[in-house]
Amino acid sequence: MTALGMRMTRLFPILLLLMCAMGIAHAQPAQTQETPAPRIGVVTMGPGEIFWERFGHDAIVVDDPAQPAPISYNFGFFDMDEDGFFGRFVKGEMQYRLVSLPLQDDLAYYREVGRGATLQWLDLDPAQARRLAADLAENAKPENARYRYDYYTDNCATRVRDALDRALDGRLRKLLDSRSSGDTWRGESLRLASPAPWMWLGFDIGLGPAGDRALTRWQQDFLPRRLADDLRKVTRADGRPLVATEVELLPQRQAAEPEEHEQSLWPWLLAGLALAALVLAAGRRHPRTLAALAAGFWLLCGLLGAVLALGWAFTEHRALWANRNLLLLDPLCLLLLPGAWALLRGRLPSPRFRALLVAVAVLAALACLPLWLQVSPQRNGHWIALLLPLHATLARLWARSPDA
Repeated sequence: MTALGMRMTRLFPILLLLMCAMGIAHAQPAQTQETPAPRIGVVTMGPGEIFWERFGHDAIVVDDPAQPAPISYNFGFFDMDEDGFFGRFVKGEMQYRLVSLPLQDDLAYYREVGRGATLQWLDLDPAQARRLAADLAENAKPENARYRYDYYTDNCATRVRDALDRALDGRLRKLLDSRSSGDTWRGESLRLASPAPWMWLGFDIGLGPAGDRALTRWQQDFLPRRLADDLRKVTRADGRPLVATEVELLPQRQAAEPEEHEQSLWPWLLAGLALAALVLAAGRRHPRTLAALAAGFWLLCGLLGAVLALGWAFTEHRALWANRNLLLLDPLCLLLLPGAWALLRGRLPSPRFRALLVAVAVLAALACLPLWLQVSPQRNGHWIALLLPLHATLARLWARSPDA
């Protein structure tokens, strides 16, 4: 064998291996193909009966072909049995967390209690869908899942809204942050709380002037249904609708969201004047009965005022801060209780009691000033109309010196 033949014989195994490798690469083109992008959707649940369910709920759905079933990324989980839960709730430092679970498992509770669910599939680019799915999976890890909850600015709906906005490179906020329907946190809260009078009362008394600022559509999307409505109107940069299709997953068997009703001031003013007239009549004929009723009124005002004052001073419930109802529900009313006890026993009240009565009435009258000046106004005119006549009439009856 020649020297050239010997060299070719040695090279033959190497050439054979290279040809086999190239054949395998051509025989398996699927390994280099990009996997299909997941579908992204938003599921919106209707309101329920429990007070924290009245605002509705939502979650992001990721339908990945590589997974056996669509996954729901739900930002609304909390555990009341967790150590320190109620302490954090009182201080405004409540913790919620993101949980990922199969969509059908997430819907099981809503199906059981009769809360509806509607799924909006979104028309995202493949890169946007993959990025959003990856971000949600990372966010759902136990070390990343918890977040500081706020009723209006950081809740289950705003987390969904913000995640979508990041996937859309800020387009969602750009389209919604300059628009306003004129609605407020107070208006939306009272509308949704109206089926439960105690809840309506708590929101109306507790919300300060921050609750009466007109919201942009972006801010109003703290409500799941408002976010779903806005997603229907949003378009992509090329004009395509963001929502590709919409599917009803569950019917709403519970009561739907209530509509907003305009609140009139006149019934409150008439009630306040009528109560003031009754106070005057009772003061002349049944002074001790009136003293007992006044004691209850002052106790209620003082306790509610103390809650508002403590909430402003020591908690992170920012929606409560600078509440003008403190001028009507005055903690000073608690200092009037010894005078009420003296009146119940048929004794003359002390000069200190009379001075406090005047102070309480004057402070109640000052609640009108921010409304008149329109300085960061709080929509509490109805409470002024109801309570100011009572404070003024009680001061008129008992604040005068017995020698006058």
